[in-house]
Formats: sequence, structure tokens, C-alpha cells
Amino acid sequence: MDLYNEIILDHYHNPHHATALTTFTHTTTVHNPLCGDMLKLDISIKNGIIADIGFTGNGCAISQATMSLLADAVIGKKITAVKKFNQTHIYKLLGIPISPGRSKCALLGLHALKNNLSTYEKK
Repeated sequence: MDLYNEIILDHYHNPHHATALTTFTHTTTVHNPLCGDMLKLDISIKNGIIADIGFTGNGCAISQATMSLLADAVIGKKITAVKKFNQTHIYKLLGIPISPGRSKCALLGLHALKNNLSTYEKK
């Protein structure tokens, strides 16, 4: 098994920020109807920075590990920087090729994050 597969499995079995926040400014729930993956993402934004992030849900190793990696990547970052995240950033975080059939799994966390940021923009 290569290093990237080990990293994904580690984030799947020991995800970072895998908890519902008790205090948050934004929350969203997203589903992947093709496979049943689900994520609820809570974020706390203070002074234009992601101060805290937490997620709950269930799904495959790719969707759950990606959300863990994404949470690590965005916490403490300015919203202006995080809004620029796209699928290329996600694939780079994963470090392995993602087949077209698994891309919705890999991008589920990004979709949740973008939903929260679109809500932030409206405030």
C-alpha cells in the first residue's frame, strides 16, 4: 500500500474535526444520492476567518477522509482564500487519482463548505 492510501485510511479511521460543533455560525447537510454518503458540516467564522470546523456523517473512505483533510486545510484560513478552493485542491489533498465514479464522493466536503460560504456571503 502506498503512502497516500495509508493517509486516506488513517483519516477515514481517525478523522480530524469529526464532531458536531456546539457553537457555530453556519451549518449545512449534503448528500450524495448515488451512494448514500452524507455530511453535516458546521463552521464558526470569526472576523472573516474559519475559527472552528466540525463534521458528522457517514460514507465511504474517500468522502470521509476528504472532509478530514479539507477541515485541516481550511481551519484558521481567511474566507477569501477558502472561497478559491476547487476540485483541483481536493485532488491534490488526496494525492491519488480519483475515478469519475468516485469524484462525487471526493467533492462532497467541498460542496458542503461552499454551501456554508454562500450563506456567509449573504450576511
